[in-house]
Amino acid sequence: MEKQNYIDALKRLNTGEKSVSQLYNEISMLAMSYIRADEKPKRCAQYLSIEFLIGRVFYNNLLELGVLKETAGILKGKGIDITVFEEIEDAALGNGGLGRLAACYMDSGAAVGIPLYGYGIRYRYGLFRQKFENGYQKELPDDWQRFGDPWSIRKEQEKQTIRFADMEVEAVPYDMPIIGKRVNVLRLYQAEGNENAEKISGVLYPPDDTEEGKLLRIRQEYFLSAAAVGDIIREYEKRHGNDYRQFALGNSIQLNDTHPVFAIPELIRVLQEKGLTYRAALKTAKQVFNYTNHTILPEALEHWDVRLLKKILPEITEILLSINTSARYRHRKEGYTSQEIAATSIYVHSRRAISMANTAVFVANKINGVAEIHSEIIKRDLFAAEYSHHPEKFTNVTNGVAQRRWLQLANPELSSLLDRKIGQDWRERFEELGNLNEHADTETLSDFIRVKEEKKAQLFRYIEQTEGVKIGGNRILFAQVKRLHEYKRQLMTAFALLRLYYDLKNGKIKDFTPSVFLFGAKSAPSYFRAKGIIKYINEIIKLINADPETNSLLMGVFVTEYNVSYAEKIVAAADVSLQVSTAGLEASGTGNMKFMMNGAVTLGTMDGANIEIVEKAGEENNYIFGARVDEIEKLREGGYNPNTYLKEHADWKKVVHTLTDGTFSDDEKGYFDELYRSLTVGASWHKPDHYFIFRDLEEYYQATLQVNHDYKNRIGFANKQFNNTANSFYFSSDRSIREYAKKIWSLSY
Repeated sequence: MEKQNYIDALKRLNTGEKSVSQLYNEISMLAMSYIRADEKPKRCAQYLSIEFLIGRVFYNNLLELGVLKETAGILKGKGIDITVFEEIEDAALGNGGLGRLAACYMDSGAAVGIPLYGYGIRYRYGLFRQKFENGYQKELPDDWQRFGDPWSIRKEQEKQTIRFADMEVEAVPYDMPIIGKRVNVLRLYQAEGNENAEKISGVLYPPDDTEEGKLLRIRQEYFLSAAAVGDIIREYEKRHGNDYRQFALGNSIQLNDTHPVFAIPELIRVLQEKGLTYRAALKTAKQVFNYTNHTILPEALEHWDVRLLKKILPEITEILLSINTSARYRHRKEGYTSQEIAATSIYVHSRRAISMANTAVFVANKINGVAEIHSEIIKRDLFAAEYSHHPEKFTNVTNGVAQRRWLQLANPELSSLLDRKIGQDWRERFEELGNLNEHADTETLSDFIRVKEEKKAQLFRYIEQTEGVKIGGNRILFAQVKRLHEYKRQLMTAFALLRLYYDLKNGKIKDFTPSVFLFGAKSAPSYFRAKGIIKYINEIIKLINADPETNSLLMGVFVTEYNVSYAEKIVAAADVSLQVSTAGLEASGTGNMKFMMNGAVTLGTMDGANIEIVEKAGEENNYIFGARVDEIEKLREGGYNPNTYLKEHADWKKVVHTLTDGTFSDDEKGYFDELYRSLTVGASWHKPDHYFIFRDLEEYYQATLQVNHDYKNRIGFANKQFNNTANSFYFSSDRSIREYAKKIWSLSY
C-alpha cells in the first residue's frame, strides 16, 4: 500500500453531512483501493474453518496498514472522533474460540510472511444477536452486513457450482485481505440460488435436533469443503497444469476441527474425475491434509448418519465407505487388534454413521492438539490406537493469540507503558516482552495500576451505557467470558458468587475488597441447560445488585451480545481471569492468553493452556485450584457421590437448593429443576454432577477469597499481574503459526 497516497486522499475526503455508515464505507474502500494481495508462491498452506471470528476489521486493518494514528488525526481535524465507528457491527462469522483462533492465525500468517489462505463461509446472519428478556436469552437475527461490507471483494468470475443429489448451489467467493508483511486472502463463500440454497450460508450452526437441521449442517460443511477444494484445484492448475502427481508439493491443507473433513472425500472425488485412480487420489490426500483436534467431548466429534449422507451426497458417501475399507485393510495388515480396529473405524456400525474424526485421523499427514495436556490426552485416550502404531503423525501446537489485536489495539494505554520500558519491537518480536521482567519496580507497577484502573473505568462506563448497570468505585474485576457450556462451569462461578453474597450478608466475611463478577456468553439456541444457567446467573445478579447492604462490596453483570469488540474492552480491564473448566476437558483456550497479556491473573484449574500459563508466569503469580486430570479420571471410575458432599456442607447445600426452593423463579419452565437434577440425580447419559462442580467448589471459593485478600496489597498484586504480561510472549499466535509452518506444513517463507 502506498501510505502517503491514502493519507492525501483521506485529507481530500468530503466528510460533511455523512452518516457513520457512509463514512465507514468510504474510508474503508479508500484503504482497500491501495491494497494488493501478494502472489501465491509455489507452495502455500490453506486453512479451512467453519468459523472465522474476525470481529470489527476497521481498526485492525488500519493498524496493520500503519495508518491508524494518521487516520484518527485527520478525522479529528474534520471534527470526527474515530471511535464513532465502534457502532459498526462485528462481522458475524464465528462463535467462540475455534473461530477466533482461526482469525488470529490468519493475522499472524500475514504478519510473519507465511503464504496462508483461509477458506470459510460468508454467513448472512452469523450465529445470532443476543438479548435478555427477564433474564432469559433471546436470539435475534444478526444482520451484520446492514452497514455494508467494504473490506470484502465479490469475485463473481470465480464462483463454482456445488452439487447435491437434490439441488445445485452457486458458491460465490468474497475475498478479504489479511494484511501484514505480506497480504494474504481469506476467501468466504456465499451460497446463492433458490431460497433453499441460500439457507446454506444463512446462519452458523443451524439447530441439528431435527433431520432437516442435520441435513442443513451436512450441506453447510460440504459446501465449504467442496468450494475450497475446487478453488485449490483451480489455483494449482493455473500454476502446474494437469499434472496432479505434484499436487502435494504445492499444497498443505489444514482442517480446523472436523467440520471441513468432507474436503478429504471431495479431493479424492475430484482427482478421480481428473484421471487419477482411487489409490493414487487417496495417497495424495494423505500427503496433503492435516487435522487439528479441538475437543475430546463426544458430541463435538461429529458422526453423520449414513442414511442422511446417501440422501444428498451419495458419491461422497461411497468414497467415505471406500476410505473405511482402506483403513480396515491397512490396520489389519499393520497388526491392529480387533479393539483397535473398532476404535479407529470410519464407519461406526453401532451408529450406522461416519466418524469424521476417524476419517481425518486415518488420512491426515499430521494430527495436532492445541495445548500440551490436550495433545497428551488425544494420544493416550482419544486416538490411542492410531498413536500406538503411528506416533510420527502426532504433534502439538499450543494455541496463541495475535498481540497486535489483543494488546496493541485493545490496550493502547498498556502498550504505551511497554513502549517506554522496552521499546516498540515487541509488536513484531513478541519474545521481547520477556525483558519486562527487569522492570518490575515500584514506579512501573504504580504506572501499571493506573493503566488497569483507567481500563476498568472505561469498561464500566461502557457497561453503564449498553447494559444500564452502574458499577461504582474501583473494584476487583473477575471475568468469565466464553461460550456457555456445562464443562466450562459458569454454574460453579454462579454458586461461588451467591455464597459470597450470603457470607457478606450474614457477617461471615468481615474484610472484603469491593468486587464485581462479569459474565459474557451465548448459549446454543437448543441447549436447554445452558439457557437455564444464563437465567440462573441473571437471577443471582438481580438479587445481589439490588441489595443496598452489600452492593457497595459485591456486584455482578452479565453483558449482552458478547463478541470480539466487547472482549477487547474486557480483557484490557480484568484483574482476574476465571478459567475453571473441569480438568481434562478444555483443549486449550485462547481467552486465558488474552487476559494474561493484559495483566490479569488466572484463577483456574490445571486444564488446557492454563498449565502452560502457570509454567511460564509461575504458580505464585496465579491461583490454581481443583482436581487434576488423574483425580478426575479416578472419580469417573467410581466413588464420587455429590449428594454426600451436599449433606456434609450446609453452606453449599443452601446455595445449591436455591435452584429448587423458590429463591429464584424460572416461571415454571423447568430450567432450574433440570439443573438441580443434573447435579444430584444425573440423566440417562450421565451420572450426577458429571463435571465435578461439587468436588472443586470449596477450593474455588477459598481461592476467590485469597485473591480478594491479596489484592489489598496493590503493589504486590500488581507484581503478579505484571509478571503475567511479561511472560505471555510464548502465547503469541506468531509463534504458533511458525510452528505450523515448520512442523506440519513444511513451508519456507
